[in-house]
Amino acid sequence: MREPTRDPLGLRAEAPLFDAFLRFAAATLHPFTIPGHKHRRDLLGPLVDGDIPLYAGLDTMKLSSGVLDQAEELAARAWGADVARFSVGGSTHGNQALALTVGRPGDRVVVGRTLHRSMLLGLVLADLVPTWVTPSVDPRTGLPLAVSADAVAGALADAPSAVAVLVTDPQYVGTYGDTGALAATAHRHGVPLVVDAAWAGHFGFHPDLPPHALAAGADALVISAHKALTALNQGAIVLARTERIDPARFAASVEATATTSPSGAVLASIDLARALLQTQGAELLGATLDAVVAARARLEQVEGLTVLQGPGVDPLKLVVGLSGAGADGVAVERDLVAAGHPVELADRDTVVAMVTLADRAQDVLGFADLLARTVERHRGAARPVTPQLVWTRQPEQVLTPREAFFARHAVVPAAQAVGRVCAELVAPYPPGIPVLAPGERVDEEVVAALRAARAAGTRIAYAADPTLATLRVVG
Repeated sequence: MREPTRDPLGLRAEAPLFDAFLRFAAATLHPFTIPGHKHRRDLLGPLVDGDIPLYAGLDTMKLSSGVLDQAEELAARAWGADVARFSVGGSTHGNQALALTVGRPGDRVVVGRTLHRSMLLGLVLADLVPTWVTPSVDPRTGLPLAVSADAVAGALADAPSAVAVLVTDPQYVGTYGDTGALAATAHRHGVPLVVDAAWAGHFGFHPDLPPHALAAGADALVISAHKALTALNQGAIVLARTERIDPARFAASVEATATTSPSGAVLASIDLARALLQTQGAELLGATLDAVVAARARLEQVEGLTVLQGPGVDPLKLVVGLSGAGADGVAVERDLVAAGHPVELADRDTVVAMVTLADRAQDVLGFADLLARTVERHRGAARPVTPQLVWTRQPEQVLTPREAFFARHAVVPAAQAVGRVCAELVAPYPPGIPVLAPGERVDEEVVAALRAARAAGTRIAYAADPTLATLRVVG
């Protein structure tokens, strides 16, 4: 194995895992370790390129070089954390590790309702009991705003035994809140603030961007290095300050939920993404931010389109509401995909285009032109803005998530599930935010909303019956 060995940006000296990756690729002829494909391109083609393990790959089988520790220490310094851990399991792994870190079985936690399904399943794993906090919704767009400090304070007053506050910020659509106020509220109650910032790895690395959550006072932070940053898929970083987070428990929780065969390529890409962000991030982000400003201005010229922007909105996010133009986002998406430009999310009323520091100005502006033309092609009668239930649901919690997850269940027609306790997780995807979760009462509104979303072309994920003809309920 002698490929790949290129270092196009000259960053290997800044990234110990990436340097180890290049050294292994250049020096290894035929390893007698995993992976079992032995880099045989004649068997698997280019799939094997770069598939290097951590053990007996980036480091020795005994991890005697310590390159992963070095890389994680560099990440901790970059984000001002006491500890950092790399994950090849995405922010899902980070969220679940932090759920195991902050509480013990039966403990109550205050949780933002726009949490990703990974954190909800973290509550199942850790046997934590949620007190939900629902964000307000922007009436102009029907999209969620951030969870407010006042709402968290109210939830903590209602749940004085809570041991942590867990929020998603920014929201999937790029709206963000006052993390400093959230942290101060949690700390007055004597508990840590944990922030799932999967979509905001770039925060804090350009003067026109908000500070990242740790800089604003949070105690733990999860970022997906493969989303707004440049790591390979599944790459994430979990960071913590140890004043309110037990470092030994944190380390044990990360290990408990991690694979023992991590991909060296993913780990090296996280390290390289951090190095790129620190050395060239401000320059790359500045150019992309300028392009997003121009793209938003172009889309604002389209009659009826609502462009999400302004205070409290990630300057890098490109989110467009279609209701006023009467276009169907699912039809718009089909045309965008056919043109070679798939988007992160498209439902009937919204298109979310993921923009990162890797996008060039011509890419962003060309996409804005394409989207404008596509909306015109699908223009129809204006519709009223209707917030999705995923952003506004205030569930009735009957059982804890863990109790319902492990309860004996029955499969019943969806109409007969109304009034019963849900035994499964049901979420439109993306964004993967639960509309129904284990332990919650099923009501007519949620069944109707899920069926309407599916009929409109949205994928309904995680349900045992994705057609929604039946639901699993506690039996």
